[in-house]
Amino acid sequence: MKVAIIDDEPYSREEMKHLLSGYSWVEVVGEASSAEKGLELILTSEPDVLFLDIEMPGMSGVDLAEALQKMKRKPEVVFATAYPDYALKAFRVEAVDYLLKPFEEGQLAQTMERLKNVLKVEDKVQSSSIGKLAVQDEDKIVFISPKEIQYIYREERETFICTEKKKYTCRLPIKDLETKLSTYPFFRVHKSYLVQLPFVEELIPWGSGVYQLKVHGADEAIPVSRNYVKELRERLEL
Repeated sequence: MKVAIIDDEPYSREEMKHLLSGYSWVEVVGEASSAEKGLELILTSEPDVLFLDIEMPGMSGVDLAEALQKMKRKPEVVFATAYPDYALKAFRVEAVDYLLKPFEEGQLAQTMERLKNVLKVEDKVQSSSIGKLAVQDEDKIVFISPKEIQYIYREERETFICTEKKKYTCRLPIKDLETKLSTYPFFRVHKSYLVQLPFVEELIPWGSGVYQLKVHGADEAIPVSRNYVKELRERLEL
């Protein structure tokens, strides 16, 4: 899926590029700092999707989206803005979604699923990749399959990779591992925990909207932040 980002704020463009880098089936083909430059980018790069800011100097994002309606092959539009007041206008130009800044990874994940369905995109795993994760096992480095990982957690400045048989350490922070493992069914349940969903066996209420989670074969109960409970249940339930 080819994506273009049009936003007059450089930081927002960088943030969106970073978030999209976690999706193996997405290619960012360009970015623009204004709607006028964005129109040139669209004509030359022919993206499938635009992540489009609304309030920009000169031509607004809504104006650009309206102009695109005349194109024979128009890209899908996702508005990415700090202003919630344009949702009705976004609906009128048939936007796929409406993301509010600061971007939340959970909301973006839902948007990406919608885009996959609209564009009929399939995940592609590079055949040249063996798909192993390098981890530290005492005095040596070993390579494990991501399918073996039950959960990952961060404690102080060290990351721990837990399988049913063993616990390993890794130098990468959880955010980087989440990106690397984006093609596997991992879910961030807490700022310090990443869980592979097929291993989840129980979700236990812990008071005040907080839950704990049990995974297969593990003695440790994993905390679930209240911000993630609703989406976690949606992902786990049929």
